[in-house]
Amino acid sequence: MQERPRKHSLTLQGHRTSVSLEAEFWQAFRALARRRGQPINALASEIDAARGDQGLASAIRVAVLRDLQARAGK
Repeated sequence: MQERPRKHSLTLQGHRTSVSLEAEFWQAFRALARRRGQPINALASEIDAARGDQGLASAIRVAVLRDLQARAGK
């Protein structure tokens, strides 16, 4: 049974915002930030700046997926 998405607060450009992601995406997002040597808020700000009209939670999921695909050689 899968859990509901969990809401966490992030700070983007000095402003607090909440993002809801499944626990597995939070874990993968934190791991991505660690691999890049960035605080999670810095990575979220980077994703936020590049997301266009896509929602932030979706943009984070796509960033996590792209990272996993790149590391898998796809």
